[in-house]
Amino acid sequence: MELAVGLSLAVVLVGVPAVVLWRVLRGRRELGSGPAERATFETLHTASLAAPPLRAGLTAEGVLKASRHLRELLGSPAVAVTDGERLLVYDGAGEHHAPEALAHAAPTLRDGRAQVLTIDCELLECPIRHVVVVPLTTDDRIVGTLAAYGPHASAGLVRAAQEVAGWVDSQLELAELDRSRTRLMEAEVRALRAQISPHFIYNSLTTIASFVRTDPERARELLLEFADFTRYSFRRHGDFTTLAEELRSIDRYLILERARFGDQLQVTLRIAPEVLPVAVPFLCLQPLVENAVRHGLESKSGVGRITIVAEDAGAECRISVEDDGLGMDPGRLRLILAGQVVSEGGVGLANVDERLRQVYGDEYGLVVETAEGAGTKVNVRVPKYRPGVSAR
Repeated sequence: MELAVGLSLAVVLVGVPAVVLWRVLRGRRELGSGPAERATFETLHTASLAAPPLRAGLTAEGVLKASRHLRELLGSPAVAVTDGERLLVYDGAGEHHAPEALAHAAPTLRDGRAQVLTIDCELLECPIRHVVVVPLTTDDRIVGTLAAYGPHASAGLVRAAQEVAGWVDSQLELAELDRSRTRLMEAEVRALRAQISPHFIYNSLTTIASFVRTDPERARELLLEFADFTRYSFRRHGDFTTLAEELRSIDRYLILERARFGDQLQVTLRIAPEVLPVAVPFLCLQPLVENAVRHGLESKSGVGRITIVAEDAGAECRISVEDDGLGMDPGRLRLILAGQVVSEGGVGLANVDERLRQVYGDEYGLVVETAEGAGTKVNVRVPKYRPGVSAR
């Protein structure tokens, strides 16, 4: 019963940050020293050790790292974990039973019911005589099994196996959520590339072609800038980059646009050196700058001015991209950010806003200041440090 009590607490608190768990564990003497309290904290600690490898999903490597801790949670001489087709790990006593583990799991994989099976073993010293097999599920799908092997198959072991399996299910669902979020971000980056690239590529190549006969060296330089820009924009690795890399790509973009528009495009940059290493979502600023070019120059006559600022703000980096173009109706802007209106003048705004909120939380969405005839200023805030966010 102490195991069941401790495990229930572990399931409730598994999402608590590690530092909080450590403080709780450190304070076990103050909170009590009886058997129930000790069992609770030992179970909580064991669950916290098993969680990280399971967050990678139901993989052989992750389950192998977690298996010893799962065995401790169950209090069993041995455990086995399968996916839908193969044995991922057999950990503990009686390893000669490992080849039978998938057969033991087959009925549970088939109908999703917990099974208690008797094990025939000729070795008198082997402690394995029974096995409790329970399903592992994700999104109501049976994805594998957890089996507890031991000398007895008590009702307590069955309940403990079901509790541990439920806790493992929660870790697998979190892993699936992480994968879904990653796939969504990758899809959004692909959509952003498709949205930006045709417009920019056509104009850039047209500009370069215009210099081929009149100024071949200039055409060569621009072609190299174009190659570097596209290499960065279409790279295949990493959801994040440094602010320095993002700004370097933007500089190449602006070189190509200035070649196209000449003195009609005026750009001011104010960048604090201390924020250059900050990790930011890949291609989170390029769409804002392209918007500014379109608003600041293509949509108005005369000179268009764009100002890009990146400032140190304590625990945050604050970035703004401002143009003196025609601006837009705030009501229409709200529809664009909500994804309800697709606008040529709003390339990627909704995409960037959504990605920032996914990575940092809703409080880090875009803040846009605009009105018709008053230009547009897009403000971005990113934390200097956030777990899981790094430019690799």
